[in-house]
Amino acid sequence: MTKNAFIAITGRANAGKSSLTNLLVGEKVSIVSEKPQTTRNRINGVLTEGDIQYVFIDTPGMHKAKTKLSEHMVKSIRTSVDDVDCAILMADVTKKLSAIEQDLIRSFASHGTEVILLLNKIDLLKSKSEVLGIIQQYSELYDFAEIIPISVKNRINTDKIMPILEKYAVEGEHFFPDDIATDRTERFMCAEIVREKVLWTMQEEIPHGVAVDIESFRTREKNGKELIDIGVVIICEKDSHKGMIIGKGGEKLKTIGSMARRDIEELLQAKVNLQCFVKVKEDWRNRERFINDMGLVDE
Repeated sequence: MTKNAFIAITGRANAGKSSLTNLLVGEKVSIVSEKPQTTRNRINGVLTEGDIQYVFIDTPGMHKAKTKLSEHMVKSIRTSVDDVDCAILMADVTKKLSAIEQDLIRSFASHGTEVILLLNKIDLLKSKSEVLGIIQQYSELYDFAEIIPISVKNRINTDKIMPILEKYAVEGEHFFPDDIATDRTERFMCAEIVREKVLWTMQEEIPHGVAVDIESFRTREKNGKELIDIGVVIICEKDSHKGMIIGKGGEKLKTIGSMARRDIEELLQAKVNLQCFVKVKEDWRNRERFINDMGLVDE
């Protein structure tokens, strides 16, 4: 008898949702950075253990929408909690409970969602006793199925998560092949890897205004081995940003490309020839057609 469990991973920006998704799946399926709104699309991480298939829905960080793109991101978060078997609310214990978490909790209440509260980054607290006060604060807002203080980074209490999630598996077919870790395409994953490296290397003002498009993806043989040629366009909103991404003598863009190529080769298990270019598309985050053409809208 096969079972499945759909689990939405929600929370504010930088709470550790993508890091948790990668940890639970056992592979890197979501990009990670310290910049807010790193995750833009819903990403399904898939883990099949025996008869049970877990589908972890890594959602964008909840935030106040300021552009057309962020409106779609917030909508994606809200629709992701519909019809899941349970939801995980990731909370950063180093930050005060905010209107963002309260809004998510109200959404859970309206759907009658079973919710597991994970209090992340407990390794950063000065005293363990601080956790008790945080647990009390959240407990007054919702009847959580479980509350677990954790540290994804240091693997504290993370082994307690899967045994709890197993309880929410229901009888049914597996929706994805048992041997995949995500439903996203290789092209999508390559674009996300490049964007992750931009996030890691650039200043605060630039990352939100960057999108990545894979213009070409071709496989050929060289010296009897597979070689994949990938052409990437990094799209930014201002000419000044383009210059900063390229850097003096092209050094910044070379660094981004070199870092991305290593990760893409690991993903594809093949040698990669990665060519990166930068283009300007002013105010693209408020252009509905461009957002749709880039695949940044989750249906």
